[in-house]
Amino acid sequence: MSEPEPLIEVTDLVVRYGAATALDRVGLTVAAGELVALIGPNGAGKSSLVNAIAGIVTPASGHARLRGRAALVPEGRQMFGDLSVEDNLVLGAWRRRRTAGARDTARVYEVLPRLAGLRDRRAGTLSGGEQQMVAFGRALMAEPDVIVVDELSLGLAPMVTADLAGHLREINAARGVAVLLIEQNARLALDLCERGYVLEAGRIRAEGSAAELAGSADVAAAYLGAGTGPAAGTAEDIDRSRP
Repeated sequence: MSEPEPLIEVTDLVVRYGAATALDRVGLTVAAGELVALIGPNGAGKSSLVNAIAGIVTPASGHARLRGRAALVPEGRQMFGDLSVEDNLVLGAWRRRRTAGARDTARVYEVLPRLAGLRDRRAGTLSGGEQQMVAFGRALMAEPDVIVVDELSLGLAPMVTADLAGHLREINAARGVAVLLIEQNARLALDLCERGYVLEAGRIRAEGSAAELAGSADVAAAYLGAGTGPAAGTAEDIDRSRP
Protein backbone atom coordinates (compact mmCIF):
# COMPACT_ATOMS: atom_id res chain seq x y z
CA MET A 1 0.00 0.00 0.00
CA SER A 2 1.36 3.41 -0.94
CA GLU A 3 2.31 5.97 1.68
CA PRO A 4 -0.18 8.83 2.19
CA GLU A 5 0.84 12.15 0.68
CA PRO A 6 2.45 14.56 3.16
CA LEU A 7 0.39 17.38 4.67
CA ILE A 8 3.16 19.86 3.79
CA GLU A 9 5.26 19.22 0.70
CA VAL A 10 7.87 21.74 -0.39
CA THR A 11 9.79 20.84 -3.56
CA ASP A 12 12.63 22.75 -5.26
CA LEU A 13 11.24 25.99 -3.86
CA VAL A 14 12.86 29.22 -5.03
CA VAL A 15 11.78 32.58 -3.59
CA ARG A 16 13.30 35.83 -4.82
CA TYR A 17 12.87 39.47 -3.86
CA GLY A 18 14.17 41.39 -6.83
CA ALA A 19 17.73 40.23 -7.44
CA ALA A 20 18.04 38.63 -3.97
CA THR A 21 17.38 34.90 -3.62
CA ALA A 22 15.82 34.11 -0.23
CA LEU A 23 15.23 30.39 -0.84
CA ASP A 24 17.20 28.27 -3.29
CA ARG A 25 15.67 24.89 -4.25
CA VAL A 26 14.39 24.13 -0.76
CA GLY A 27 12.60 20.86 -0.11
CA LEU A 28 10.92 19.42 2.98
CA THR A 29 7.89 17.37 4.03
CA VAL A 30 5.66 17.01 7.07
CA ALA A 31 3.52 13.89 7.28
CA ALA A 32 0.36 13.37 9.31
CA GLY A 33 1.07 13.27 13.05
CA GLU A 34 4.73 14.28 12.74
CA LEU A 35 6.69 16.80 14.79
CA VAL A 36 9.25 18.34 12.44
CA ALA A 37 11.79 21.07 13.25
CA LEU A 38 13.27 23.66 10.91
CA ILE A 39 16.23 25.41 12.52
CA GLY A 40 18.51 28.14 11.27
CA PRO A 41 19.91 31.58 12.10
CA ASN A 42 18.38 34.97 11.44
CA GLY A 43 18.32 35.69 7.72
CA ALA A 44 18.36 32.01 6.75
CA GLY A 45 15.04 32.30 4.90
CA LYS A 46 12.74 30.81 7.54
CA SER A 47 10.14 33.59 7.30
CA SER A 48 10.18 33.38 3.49
CA LEU A 49 9.46 29.67 3.77
CA VAL A 50 6.54 30.31 6.15
CA ASN A 51 5.15 32.93 3.77
CA ALA A 52 5.48 30.59 0.79
CA ILE A 53 3.70 27.77 2.64
CA ALA A 54 0.95 30.20 3.66
CA GLY A 55 0.59 31.50 0.09
CA ILE A 56 1.64 35.03 1.04
CA VAL A 57 4.53 35.08 -1.42
CA THR A 58 4.61 33.57 -4.91
CA PRO A 59 7.59 31.29 -5.62
CA ALA A 60 9.83 32.01 -8.58
CA SER A 61 9.82 28.25 -9.17
CA GLY A 62 9.09 25.02 -7.34
CA HIS A 63 6.07 24.63 -5.11
CA ALA A 64 4.80 24.54 -1.53
CA ARG A 65 1.71 22.36 -1.25
CA LEU A 66 -0.69 22.04 1.69
CA ARG A 67 -3.05 19.11 2.06
CA GLY A 68 -5.79 19.09 4.66
CA ARG A 69 -6.43 21.98 7.03
CA ALA A 70 -3.45 24.06 8.16
CA ALA A 71 -3.10 26.80 10.77
CA LEU A 72 -0.29 29.21 11.56
CA VAL A 73 1.02 30.38 14.94
CA PRO A 74 2.79 33.47 13.59
CA GLU A 75 5.99 35.08 14.76
CA GLY A 76 5.17 37.76 17.33
CA ARG A 77 1.74 36.21 18.09
CA GLN A 78 -0.16 38.99 16.21
CA MET A 79 -3.00 39.35 18.71
CA PHE A 80 -5.91 41.73 18.32
CA GLY A 81 -4.95 43.57 21.47
CA ASP A 82 -8.23 45.42 22.06
CA LEU A 83 -10.29 42.24 21.77
CA SER A 84 -10.83 39.72 24.53
CA VAL A 85 -9.10 36.35 24.64
CA GLU A 86 -12.45 34.75 23.78
CA ASP A 87 -12.90 36.96 20.71
CA ASN A 88 -9.34 36.29 19.53
CA LEU A 89 -10.01 32.56 19.76
CA VAL A 90 -13.28 32.80 17.85
CA LEU A 91 -11.49 34.58 15.00
CA GLY A 92 -9.46 31.41 14.48
CA ALA A 93 -12.63 29.65 13.29
CA TRP A 94 -13.61 32.17 10.63
CA ARG A 95 -13.08 29.72 7.77
CA ARG A 96 -15.37 27.25 9.55
CA ARG A 97 -17.96 29.86 10.53
CA ARG A 98 -20.78 28.03 8.73
CA THR A 99 -19.97 24.76 10.50
CA ALA A 100 -22.11 23.90 13.52
CA GLY A 101 -20.20 24.51 16.74
CA ALA A 102 -17.30 26.20 14.95
CA ARG A 103 -17.32 29.12 17.42
CA ASP A 104 -17.34 26.87 20.50
CA THR A 105 -14.13 27.65 22.42
CA ALA A 106 -14.67 24.96 25.08
CA ARG A 107 -12.35 22.53 23.30
CA VAL A 108 -9.50 25.07 23.46
CA TYR A 109 -10.01 25.61 27.20
CA GLU A 110 -9.83 21.85 27.69
CA VAL A 111 -6.39 21.75 26.07
CA LEU A 112 -5.21 25.10 27.50
CA PRO A 113 -7.09 25.42 30.81
CA ARG A 114 -5.16 28.49 31.93
CA LEU A 115 -6.89 30.49 29.20
CA ALA A 116 -10.32 29.83 30.71
CA GLY A 117 -9.59 32.25 33.54
CA LEU A 118 -8.41 34.86 31.05
CA ARG A 119 -11.25 34.60 28.56
CA ASP A 120 -12.63 38.09 29.27
CA ARG A 121 -9.25 39.83 29.47
CA ARG A 122 -8.08 42.05 26.63
CA ALA A 123 -5.37 40.16 24.76
CA GLY A 124 -3.10 43.20 24.74
CA THR A 125 -2.85 43.09 28.56
CA LEU A 126 -1.51 39.52 28.66
CA SER A 127 2.09 38.44 29.11
CA GLY A 128 4.07 37.18 26.15
CA GLY A 129 3.61 33.58 27.21
CA GLU A 130 -0.13 34.02 27.66
CA GLN A 131 -0.40 35.64 24.24
CA GLN A 132 1.48 32.73 22.70
CA MET A 133 -1.00 30.40 24.37
CA VAL A 134 -3.85 32.39 22.81
CA ALA A 135 -2.11 32.07 19.43
CA PHE A 136 -2.00 28.28 19.94
CA GLY A 137 -5.68 28.26 20.87
CA ARG A 138 -6.62 30.41 17.89
CA ALA A 139 -4.85 27.92 15.60
CA LEU A 140 -6.69 24.99 17.22
CA MET A 141 -10.04 26.68 16.52
CA ALA A 142 -9.39 25.96 12.83
CA GLU A 143 -9.44 22.20 13.62
CA PRO A 144 -6.15 21.84 11.72
CA ASP A 145 -4.42 18.72 10.52
CA VAL A 146 -1.08 20.56 10.74
CA ILE A 147 0.14 23.65 12.61
CA VAL A 148 3.09 25.77 11.49
CA VAL A 149 4.68 27.43 14.56
CA ASP A 150 6.97 30.34 13.70
CA GLU A 151 9.50 31.10 16.47
CA LEU A 152 7.86 29.60 19.55
CA SER A 153 10.53 30.92 21.95
CA LEU A 154 10.86 34.48 20.61
CA GLY A 155 11.02 36.96 23.49
CA LEU A 156 9.95 34.42 26.13
CA ALA A 157 11.67 33.21 29.29
CA PRO A 158 13.07 29.66 29.05
CA MET A 159 10.58 28.09 31.45
CA VAL A 160 7.64 29.80 29.72
CA THR A 161 8.92 28.43 26.41
CA ALA A 162 9.25 24.98 27.95
CA ASP A 163 5.68 25.11 29.24
CA LEU A 164 4.37 26.07 25.80
CA ALA A 165 6.45 23.34 24.17
CA GLY A 166 4.87 20.87 26.57
CA HIS A 167 1.43 21.99 25.41
CA LEU A 168 2.52 21.56 21.81
CA ARG A 169 3.65 18.02 22.53
CA GLU A 170 0.30 17.27 24.21
CA ILE A 171 -1.67 18.69 21.26
CA ASN A 172 0.32 16.45 18.92
CA ALA A 173 -0.09 13.36 21.09
CA ALA A 174 -3.74 13.81 22.03
CA ARG A 175 -5.13 15.13 18.75
CA GLY A 176 -2.65 13.81 16.19
CA VAL A 177 -2.03 17.33 14.89
CA ALA A 178 1.18 17.49 12.86
CA VAL A 179 3.60 20.33 13.67
CA LEU A 180 6.25 22.17 11.68
CA LEU A 181 8.26 24.07 14.32
CA ILE A 182 10.40 26.87 12.87
CA GLU A 183 12.79 27.88 15.61
CA GLN A 184 16.11 29.52 16.42
CA ASN A 185 16.45 27.59 19.69
CA ALA A 186 17.85 24.47 18.06
CA ARG A 187 18.24 22.49 21.26
CA LEU A 188 14.59 22.99 22.16
CA ALA A 189 13.42 22.17 18.62
CA LEU A 190 15.49 18.99 18.32
CA ASP A 191 14.51 17.80 21.80
CA LEU A 192 10.83 18.32 21.02
CA CYS A 193 10.67 17.05 17.41
CA GLU A 194 11.30 13.66 15.83
CA ARG A 195 13.25 14.90 12.84
CA GLY A 196 14.38 18.17 11.35
CA TYR A 197 16.05 20.32 8.73
CA VAL A 198 18.79 22.93 8.95
CA LEU A 199 18.26 26.02 6.77
CA GLU A 200 21.23 28.31 6.11
CA ALA A 201 21.49 31.12 3.56
CA GLY A 202 18.34 29.95 1.80
CA ARG A 203 19.37 26.30 1.40
CA ILE A 204 18.76 23.09 3.31
CA ARG A 205 22.21 22.19 4.61
CA ALA A 206 21.28 19.10 6.64
CA GLU A 207 18.30 16.90 7.39
CA GLY A 208 17.62 13.76 9.36
CA SER A 209 16.29 12.48 12.65
CA ALA A 210 16.55 14.86 15.59
CA ALA A 211 19.12 12.52 17.16
CA GLU A 212 21.23 12.52 13.99
CA LEU A 213 21.19 16.31 13.75
CA ALA A 214 21.94 16.77 17.44
CA GLY A 215 24.83 14.32 17.09
CA SER A 216 26.33 16.11 14.10
CA ALA A 217 29.52 17.96 14.99
CA ASP A 218 28.71 20.75 12.53
CA VAL A 219 25.17 21.24 13.85
CA ALA A 220 26.33 21.04 17.45
CA ALA A 221 29.07 23.61 16.90
CA ALA A 222 26.82 26.03 15.05
CA TYR A 223 23.58 25.71 17.00
CA LEU A 224 23.91 23.72 20.21
CA GLY A 225 26.91 25.42 21.82
CA ALA A 226 29.96 23.88 23.39
CA GLY A 227 28.57 23.54 26.91
CA THR A 228 27.36 20.35 28.50
CA GLY A 229 24.19 19.63 30.42
CA PRO A 230 20.66 20.70 29.61
CA ALA A 231 20.26 24.12 28.04
CA ALA A 232 17.41 26.53 28.77
CA GLY A 233 14.17 25.39 27.22
CA THR A 234 15.21 21.79 26.54
CA ALA A 235 13.08 18.68 26.84
CA GLU A 236 14.23 18.30 30.46
CA ASP A 237 12.74 21.71 31.19
CA ILE A 238 9.59 20.75 29.29
CA ASP A 239 9.12 17.66 31.44
CA ARG A 240 9.72 19.64 34.66
CA SER A 241 7.26 22.34 33.61
CA ARG A 242 4.31 19.97 33.15
CA PRO A 243 2.22 18.64 36.06
